[in-house]
Amino acid sequence: MGVKIADIVSRREVSAEDFRGKTLAVDALNTLYQFLSIIRQYDGTPLKDENGDVTSHLSGIFYRSLNLMQAGVGLVYVFDGKPPEFKASTNSVRRKARADAKRKWEEARDEGRVSDAKKYAQASVEITDGMLLESKELLCALGIPVVEAPSEGEAQAAYMARKGMAYAVASSDYDTLLFGAPRLVRNLNVSGKRKVAGASVYREVKPEMIELSVVLAELKLTREQLVNLGILIGTDYNPGGIKGVGPKNALKLVLKHKNLSELERNVEWGFDVSMREIHEFFMKPPVVSDCDVTQGEADRGKIREIMCVRHGFSSERVDSMFRKLDDICEQKKQTTLGRWG
Repeated sequence: MGVKIADIVSRREVSAEDFRGKTLAVDALNTLYQFLSIIRQYDGTPLKDENGDVTSHLSGIFYRSLNLMQAGVGLVYVFDGKPPEFKASTNSVRRKARADAKRKWEEARDEGRVSDAKKYAQASVEITDGMLLESKELLCALGIPVVEAPSEGEAQAAYMARKGMAYAVASSDYDTLLFGAPRLVRNLNVSGKRKVAGASVYREVKPEMIELSVVLAELKLTREQLVNLGILIGTDYNPGGIKGVGPKNALKLVLKHKNLSELERNVEWGFDVSMREIHEFFMKPPVVSDCDVTQGEADRGKIREIMCVRHGFSSERVDSMFRKLDDICEQKKQTTLGRWG
């Protein structure tokens, strides 16, 4: 998912400590997909409670959010609203791909092909309305603010970062840069080792930050031109982009044809949606300006009800995480006292 510009943008390694005292706008859907993909059993089966309900997303939200909050990182989760009409065909293709992956996962699992099962399971992830509702419920119980975007969540998160409501956007999608996020943080919720696709080797995964101003300066582009470059490569709204055009060729084309009008005259466009319509959506997406990003108080009773009563999470483990809540509350007190000292 997202525009594939990883090969031409520079980044630097960071850690959660680098964001102490700062708030990150989390691309909620992107993060939930990560949780549902990664938090699984050995054969690719997601975590489930005794009723068969998937709980991987709740586990990710609860444990990883508290770890970040204990490190002094403020969080606000931004959820998607209604996608633009021209994304309908992309979503249809993705639904079919997930259905195909689910069928292959079940076949591989039943045949004992564990490696294949896990690979296909990760590609079969689907987020239901029930998962979304309960995710928001748990976030609110943790005191983490939730923002409902009118359209794309990463566009709303990028707007919030530009306006100072957040320091950066936490997402794995580079689209966030096209939407104008000044800083993009990737892999924040992933630590340790990750298996390399199609190989029996692992690589270390560390959080990284990409700064829009640095990217634009190094590539000698304006943000408008970066959007054009992304469109040539392919976005969620024109998957695959221009045939035969990768990031490096796209950069050459954008530097040669300085504006959108020139590009429109010099590339062969084969999509139902126009290049200009996609460009305008990236530059001026629907957003809400009156976001409440105030960190609330945790409701431990509600957390227990969601995690332990509904879904059978270990009471001991949940209570042990409450000690992190105590630490978070103490940090808030010290911050408040510091302001008035």
